Amino acid sequence: MPSQLWPYITPGIPDDLFERLPGIPLSKREIRLLLLAQLRLLPDTVLWDIGAGTGTIAVEAGLLSPGGQIIAVERDEEVANLIRRNCDRFEVNNVEVIEGSAPECLQHLKVAPDRVCIEGGRSVQEIMKAVWRYLLPSGRVVATTANLEGLYAISQSFAQLQARNIEVIQSAVNRLETRGSSQSFTAVNPIFILSGEKLD
Repeated sequence: MPSQLWPYITPGIPDDLFERLPGIPLSKREIRLLLLAQLRLLPDTVLWDIGAGTGTIAVEAGLLSPGGQIIAVERDEEVANLIRRNCDRFEVNNVEVIEGSAPECLQHLKVAPDRVCIEGGRSVQEIMKAVWRYLLPSGRVVATTANLEGLYAISQSFAQLQARNIEVIQSAVNRLETRGSSQSFTAVNPIFILSGEKLD
């Protein structure tokens, strides 16, 4: 259900409505829209959001899938508490925050996912291999990276896991910003978004 802070049923919550911490990544609104589109959420989706950062994906997925379960995995206690505060801000009550490092902590999660979002991370290949074991049939994995090394690693993982319907998107988004007395377009950091499905 929509919250008082964001009363709309459409995704795309403005970045400045989220509480933030210095140095903690936030998926910018336009990138978040692409991620959510690639996740193809269902009303009762079980989503693992690994490397959840500020919690923007978890919050939006919680609002879009009111009958679903969203599990946000974050290794840093302070950042995990930030996710909890952002869930409270938007009155989202179907997000569980798990403090732990992936892939080690994944074995302790109580419910198998049909959607997984992997946002960055140093051990993305290990995480993807672990996630694939738990992912339900016809489930989807969406992973992001900002560099070519990550693009290669995720692509290689999808190939090794025999994922189907693989898609790769590179974002190219610019925002009009006012600086002093002039306006100019500023690029939102480009990112690669890869998705694949676990099909028999």
